[in-house]
Amino acid sequence: MTELTRIHSYYKFSLDSFVIVVKRAIDIVAAEMNPKKEEKEPEEGEEGEQQEEGEEAEPEMTPRTLKVRVERLVESITYQAFNYVRRGTFERHKLIIASMLCLRINTRKGLIDEKEVNALIKKEVALETTKQPDSLNFL
Repeated sequence: MTELTRIHSYYKFSLDSFVIVVKRAIDIVAAEMNPKKEEKEPEEGEEGEQQEEGEEAEPEMTPRTLKVRVERLVESITYQAFNYVRRGTFERHKLIIASMLCLRINTRKGLIDEKEVNALIKKEVALETTKQPDSLNFL
């Protein structure tokens, strides 16, 4: 969201708006991973143990469930931030913003090298082509 000012000075987002987007994304993931169970009311004549509202046992977080939760949080925050930004952008800038997001995601995942992205965006020209990495031969 902070890099969008490079496209146009109009795109400035406050920290408060970002916090709202992140909280919304966290709430969505929490609702998906911990669905509230419907509490059954005991019928007349049945005796049942009732727990108080604050005594619900939460499942223990294992490393595997923690990893899944973090992955879902990252995906949810990215998607919610994109939706938030998308609503307030000019139509001519939407493709640029989507491309910036795709490049950033793939760079963070290690699918694309940072040097390749910089070469594509900044048009860095190497004067000596013999020292150019093999991954940039397509340029």
